Amino acid sequence: MIEASIAAIPGLVASFLAIAVLLGLPTALVAKARGKPWPLRTALAVYLSGIIAVTLLAGNAGLKPGQCDTGAPIHLLTSASSLLNIALFAPGAFLAVLLFRRPVTVAVAFVILSAAVELTQAVGNLGRACSATDFVANGTGAVFGAAAGAAWLYGRRQATAKPVRDLVWGVAVAMIGALGVAGVFHDRIKPVDVVAQDDRTHSLVESSALANEWITSTAKGIFGSETEVRQSETEKQGDHLRISVRTNRGSVSGWWPDKTLERAWSSNTRGDEGKLNESEVAEAADKFARHWFPEDVVGSKRAIRSIGDGPTRAYTVTYRRYMGGVMMPMRLTLTITTTARVIGFTARSVEDPKLPKVTVGEAKARSIATKKTGRATEAALLLAQKVSDSWRPVWIIGTGKTDVTVDASTGAVVADTEIPEKAG
Repeated sequence: MIEASIAAIPGLVASFLAIAVLLGLPTALVAKARGKPWPLRTALAVYLSGIIAVTLLAGNAGLKPGQCDTGAPIHLLTSASSLLNIALFAPGAFLAVLLFRRPVTVAVAFVILSAAVELTQAVGNLGRACSATDFVANGTGAVFGAAAGAAWLYGRRQATAKPVRDLVWGVAVAMIGALGVAGVFHDRIKPVDVVAQDDRTHSLVESSALANEWITSTAKGIFGSETEVRQSETEKQGDHLRISVRTNRGSVSGWWPDKTLERAWSSNTRGDEGKLNESEVAEAADKFARHWFPEDVVGSKRAIRSIGDGPTRAYTVTYRRYMGGVMMPMRLTLTITTTARVIGFTARSVEDPKLPKVTVGEAKARSIATKKTGRATEAALLLAQKVSDSWRPVWIIGTGKTDVTVDASTGAVVADTEIPEKAG
């Protein structure tokens, strides 16, 4: 709060002098007219002018209007800014106690003044940052100042004015002030935690750097040591980062901090004129899969089919896992040449979900689909699928133009999807 004003000393001095004249001169004149001692009253008015100038001088804080930093004041007695804020309010409370001789009421009044200053900074579009840390620091200064004023009076054997009434007034003012501040804060202020945001930003930067190191190392492991990263992209999704890189030899993407690969594709998609047969290609694919996807390969079934003919043919090798006859959501598909070069892969590394027992067989599921669509059924597939955010075993039944999804545990039709006709 104070740094913004100190950085603009000429404006601060001019503002202070103007406010001091507006408050100090009438205070002195009224005190003299009423026959009251004027120096202490005028000094308090001038000091309050300084508080107003320092706290409400326009600045360029990073928070948006209507926001307040509600992060915990963990550096209250170690931060230079907090110590300056404590020092700002202590002398004013000290002078007020000497004048009114009500230390409790004065301390409460200055705490409320601090809250009012912070709320004004938040809603007044002054370019100043409302902060819980500043409020606590100012309030701490007010309490210190009031206590010092009470000690000063006690040391000079000058009694405070009616201590019980002071306490009652202090409690009443505190309750009324707290209700007012809480109401304004609830209606007009959006709380933000700047420290937490900074920590998250710092953590994200660190995570992004580590993720880039991992994906770069992975790209070199897949495409060769001569691989050079030319472009990288990081996308935050919840607590995870999706990291992807483009290199001189292909692209790779994956998830951090899981360190799970999602996709890779070589810039050279032509088949190689190799000599490996289908069995040898499958063995090479297994070696690659066990190295990069060890948890996915365990317990999975492998299927292989050729792409193209002749010496440049390639193969797709697919890995799927089944539990109780239900195909799990994990999947891995490799495209590999007859020289054992992996052109690319797509992967979905998902932990096998716990599913309810399958009670609806294929015949029953086909019957349900036929009753739903009025058509004969074709292909049927039993797999795990998310239904309303929970994993269920479902039958996917093809009926010509429509696929019907049947819950394999309850027999309920989950959905029927129209299959678009191919153009031409």
